[in-house]
Amino acid sequence: MGEYPAALEFHEKALEIRQNGLPANHPDLASSYNNIAGVYNDMGEYSKALSFYEKDLEISQRTLPSTHPDLATSYNNIANVYYYMGDYSKALTYNEKALEIRQKSLPPNHPSLAISYSNIAGVYNGMDEYSKALSFYEKVLDIRKNSLPPNHPNFGKLYNNIGLVYENMKEYLKAIDFYERALANEVHSLPSDHPDLEQLRKTIENIRQKL
Repeated sequence: MGEYPAALEFHEKALEIRQNGLPANHPDLASSYNNIAGVYNDMGEYSKALSFYEKDLEISQRTLPSTHPDLATSYNNIANVYYYMGDYSKALTYNEKALEIRQKSLPPNHPSLAISYSNIAGVYNGMDEYSKALSFYEKVLDIRKNSLPPNHPNFGKLYNNIGLVYENMKEYLKAIDFYERALANEVHSLPSDHPDLEQLRKTIENIRQKL
């Protein structure tokens, strides 16, 4: 926690300077609001983070084209805060706004689209709408397979997420399959004593006991 107050103080001073020298809708002000929001988000102070992300969004909406990728990022940031707050309905709404912009402005295999699909899948998993979650994770998987080498670390997290959905659905054989894929991926990218590897092995063993 020690670095957060210093970061906050730095960004607040930068904001004060910009507020004194720039018009209210200047993009540099949006950047300052975004930076402060990010610190509050990391601190778990989600209401404050949301307030500053909304200031960033307000400027972005006034100054950027409606399909600008930075506008999608603003919606995405707000969606993430709502997700952390457990407000899945609002998280879904803002993630869908981000996705709509990215679908209009980016090629179909762009990594930012995969991020949107993954975020929406995570929200649906939180809402216990598992079939919808799987549908969006499959879109992520399609993009990853077309854009990344097969042992890329991003696959480990993705396989783990899909395994979690199947576990929640009590489809334990499929869950084990994806958890084992995650484990096979992560042994290539993590130290042999990394706690994530041990946790995955325990998860697989616990599910096997349910069969």
